[in-house]
This record gives sequence, structure tokens and C-alpha cells, in this order.
Amino acid sequence: MDLRFGDSKPTDEERAAVDALLGPPESAWEGADDRTDTDLRWARGGREARERRDLLLPGLHALNDRVGWISEGGLDYLCRRLTVPPAEGYGVATFYAMFAVKPRPATVVHVCTDLACAARGSAELCAELERDVGPAGSAGSGAVWQPSPCLGLCERAPAALAIRAGEAPRTAVVAPATAEAVADAASAPHEAAAEPPAVAAVPQTGADGPHPPPATRAGTDDEAAAADPGPDAGQRPENSVDTGPHANPAARPWSSAPQDTSVPLAVGNGLVLLRRVGVVDPGSLDDYRAHGGYAALRRAFALGPAGVIREVTEAGLVGRGGAAFPTGRKWSATAQQPDHPHYLVCNADESEPGTFKDRVLMEGDPYALIEAMTVAGYATGAHRGYLYLRGEYPRALRRLRTAIDRARARGFLGKDVMGQGFAFDIEIRRGAGAYICGEETAIFNSIEGRRGEPRSKPPFPVEKGLFGKPTAVNNVETLVNVLPILIEGAQAYARTGTGTSTGTKLFCVSGTVARPGVYELPFGATLRELLELAGPPETLRAVLLGGAAGGFVRPDELDVPLTFEGTRAAGTTLGSGVVLVLDEGVELPRVLLRIAEFFRDESCGQCVPCRVGTVRQEEALHRLRDRTGAAAAGDIALLREVGQAMRDASICGLGQTAWNAVESAIDRLGAFK
Repeated sequence: MDLRFGDSKPTDEERAAVDALLGPPESAWEGADDRTDTDLRWARGGREARERRDLLLPGLHALNDRVGWISEGGLDYLCRRLTVPPAEGYGVATFYAMFAVKPRPATVVHVCTDLACAARGSAELCAELERDVGPAGSAGSGAVWQPSPCLGLCERAPAALAIRAGEAPRTAVVAPATAEAVADAASAPHEAAAEPPAVAAVPQTGADGPHPPPATRAGTDDEAAAADPGPDAGQRPENSVDTGPHANPAARPWSSAPQDTSVPLAVGNGLVLLRRVGVVDPGSLDDYRAHGGYAALRRAFALGPAGVIREVTEAGLVGRGGAAFPTGRKWSATAQQPDHPHYLVCNADESEPGTFKDRVLMEGDPYALIEAMTVAGYATGAHRGYLYLRGEYPRALRRLRTAIDRARARGFLGKDVMGQGFAFDIEIRRGAGAYICGEETAIFNSIEGRRGEPRSKPPFPVEKGLFGKPTAVNNVETLVNVLPILIEGAQAYARTGTGTSTGTKLFCVSGTVARPGVYELPFGATLRELLELAGPPETLRAVLLGGAAGGFVRPDELDVPLTFEGTRAAGTTLGSGVVLVLDEGVELPRVLLRIAEFFRDESCGQCVPCRVGTVRQEEALHRLRDRTGAAAAGDIALLREVGQAMRDASICGLGQTAWNAVESAIDRLGAFK
């Protein structure tokens, strides 16, 4: 049975939004107003329209961006243009948190209430908004605010993102957020020179292992590069750079950091992945090339596809998204598939609470990702790459679009990349607020215009991935690591880090620390060394490694080596590099409940263990907030049973890891005793 919208008609605005994406309809069968004699004789164009099913998600974005919500008439028109059954279109539209299928104001302010922001006062912020503006979801002054999962702005917590729909949609990042600033953004959102996150220099390594890193950080935003230190900038560290009017032009001015304004911007000494962030103009291809850009792609062409895969394999590069699968093996398996075409997908949908490293790379060094994707496409035999970007990253979207357009215009993308006879191009696909779409097969469904639900494996993506063809999927940090491998050589790259965790790693440090930001360290540095850089709290309660899907570490376990094998041996996980620091003032049961709420909200509902288990986990944690000792024993036993069922029987990693943090808090931190 299909869903019908009756007599609902699209508005002129909705038609214009869809037609701007798909072109004007060619017949009444596609939604044209006038029905010709030819239309009455036969239907045509259905097959071509069905082959454009993958434009359903961009079409939903077009409607939501123009009007602020997706009406029955607008959705029906889009579905008719693509010959998608309205029931399926409705199922896709309601899958994503950033879309609305009921009327709402053109301006929506998303206020983050996730872990890092909760540790920095998001509950108090929401209480102020309820008092001054009105309850969440209520329209006032042409705008509405609503709680949101992690926005990827954890280093500036608490954070908010304002989006105003219209012919030219506008956005504003408010971070750190106050009720007054959120109200101002709601009334007139615009892309302001938001506070840049910080990135820390990598410590030097020697025969005796990693040495303590210098306490320096580099800003990520060219708009903030001209910011002056505030009057309360405090005293600079000994290795700070001179930022006066006659200072070294290579040194950028100070930025006022979110909590600690006495943080200089570094020249980039010791950085590998972040060496250009805060140094080059993100919009300038010439600036990127002047700082070593496209040297890796030139070497890739000299080595050939097999040579590139050999270098990546010998370097020991593994995935940086959490699974740590060997990148060389994935590329080799994709390249060897006889079925064509091959595809490359860059997973830039970093939705793990506390993760924002990929955003820093995309905003500060977008050409590096474009070059890395081109190298990956060349190695795997792919001629088209899809960059699946978080919908909550408007600045990264603008900078990547600019970089792709300029790279294409200069011959670094297109039919003949750098005159080497290799064709490769990149298309950006925006996500719309679905954590599950970070799973590699859920990305495929989302790009193809379906609900972002994971697929059963096998077949694996290297065999049948996007559009049923061999596909390599890598996240942003993994891809960018390929550039230093090709420039330095596999052996030189592998000398950094440890034997099984080579190279450097980006860590997203947030929570109750003095200097939150993205820190780059070699694998093998300890958690204690990282926290010393970030400025730990006086009374440390715990550190959450790996985000909501990770595990807690006690204050007496800070010497754990930050490697995949080291954290595994310590009973936790490195994950995507989240390091959320909690002091004694943070209410641990509330943190655990927020984690449970997150997984309940983000479960796609496809499999019973996850769909039901995440709800039961949240219910038990609600009861446990007021129970300890013997009174809590029954619910803790229930949590263990439900958690084990999710871990054993869920179809994907969301359900399999939904119990991890709660389990570690009970077993390692003694929660509810």
C-alpha cells in the first residue's frame, strides 16, 4: 500500500527549489503543469528518472533549505520527478533529524546537549532559553530552538548552530554559546568569524620513544587569524610566538581560546597532518601548492596504482575511524575486483559525540583531502569519489565546494588530472543528522536515496558497495595520512609511532580541560602526556576514550599508551580519537543517561536487539539515577543482559557498542555503588 498526499500541491518556492536541482520537468508525468497530447498517449522518462534516485537526498535538502521544512506537496513533487513512491520518500525524509515534515519557522537553532557541551553547561543554557525564549520546539519571533546531538564543536562548548532557510540559506555558529548570543543568531543568522579550534604540535620521537610534546597549538580558521588577544590574555608560555605588527609573517596572531585565552598559535613545528592548518589560506590553491600540495599526487603517478598500494601497505596505515582496518588491504581488494566502475567514498560524517578532528582538517586544509581522495581513486581504479559530509558543517561545505571548483578549473580534477590521462572527479553529498550514516554501508544507502540503514555483510563493500559496485570507504583522517606516506616514503612514515600503530593520530580533547582542541601526537604517547598538554582539571573523575561508543579510564590509569593495541589491552578503545575529560563536578549518572539517550535516538530501528535494547538501557538508567547498592542490583543485572544481547546480535557497530561506556562506568568507576 502506498502513501498518498491527496490534493497537496507544491508551492512556487518548492517547485523552484526542486527544479533548480533537477531541471524543469519535461512532461506532465514528471510534474509539468500543462499536459500535452503526447503525454496523453504514453508515459516517458520513467527509467531515466529512476536512475536518478540518488538525487532524493539532495532534493530533500533543496526543499528544506528553501522553505525550512518539507511539505506534503513539496515531497510529492520531488517524488514524482524521480518516480519514487511517496511512501519511500516520506520514509527517507523522516529518517534524518535535520529535516522536518511539519511546519516550522524558517530559522532553527540547534543547541547541542551532548557529552562535551553537557560538561560545559548546556543544561543551564537550555534552562535560560526556556525562561527567556520559550520551551524547545515552540516558535517565537520567527525562530525555533531545539536540543541537538553533538554538533562537532566540542572544543568551544557549549555550542549552537542557527540555520535560516531561504533562497540563499544562512548559518551561524554560536560557540561558546550564551542565551543572548543564541537569541541574536536566531534573529539574524550569518556566518561569523567563529572561534577556531586549536591543534597541538606533535611531540618529537627518538630511540627511547616519544618525548613530551611542546605546548603549542595552531588555529584553524583564516577568518580568526587576524584576531587580537583579549585584555585578559594572561601570560604566554615560553615558546609562544611574537604576534606584534612586525612579527614573523609565518607566525599567526593569537586567538582567544574558548576557556583559556593564553594560547598562542604555533608556526607548525612538528605537525604532520595539521602542518598547513592555520598557515595556508584554505581557499587558495596556489598557497596550498606553495606548501607542498600535490607533490604526493605527482609521486603517485610516478609509482603507478600498484606502487601506491604497496607504499600504503608497507607504511602500516590503518583506518582512523575506529575499526583500524588496514588501508592497503582495503585498497588492494577494491582494485582487484573485475566489476566496474569502482567508487571511492570519503566518510566525513563524523557524528561520534566529542569528535571534531575531520572538521578541522576540512575547514583548514580542504585541498589536502581533495588530493588524498584523488590518490585513493587512482590506486583503486575509481573515477568518481563521493564526499559524504555532515549536514552540521556549513563552513566545511563552503570551503570544500570552493576547493573542488578551483581544483577542477586548474586541471587537478576532471577528465585528465594533471595531464596524466586519469579521470577523477568528486561530488559532495550532505548528510542530514544521522549518526548511523557513519557506518560504511549505511552511507551507501543514504547516497543512493534510501534510508540510511546498514546492510548485512557479506558481500563486503570492496565487492558490492555503492550502486552495487566495488567501493573503498575511508574517513578524512585516514585519507590525509596517505600524503605524508607518499612524500616521505613508507619506511620513514612507519618510524613514527609503534610497530603496529604507525604514524601520528589526531585526538579531540574536550570537557573540563583548560585548552580543548585537536592534538596531534605519535602513536605511543600516553594519555597522561596528552592531558598535561590540554590542562587537566584539579580533581579528575574519569576520561572517556572513544566517545559514546568507547570506555572510561580512571585517574590511576593515565599511563595507558595511546595505540590501538595499548588501549585494547587496557580494556578500553581508541576509537576515533575522542578524549572527553570529566572532573568531580560532573554528575556521572547523568552522563551515562545522556549516552543511553543518544543511542536510543540514533538507532535506525532495523534490528530488534538494538531497537529494543537501547530503549531498555535508557529506562534502566533512568531508574538507577536514584538507586545505589542493593537497590540497584536488579537493574544492573538487567543492563548486563541487555548489553550482551545488543553486542552479540545487533547488525552493526551502533548496537554492538551501545553498552560499552555504561559497562565500563559500572565496572571501572563503580557507578551506582
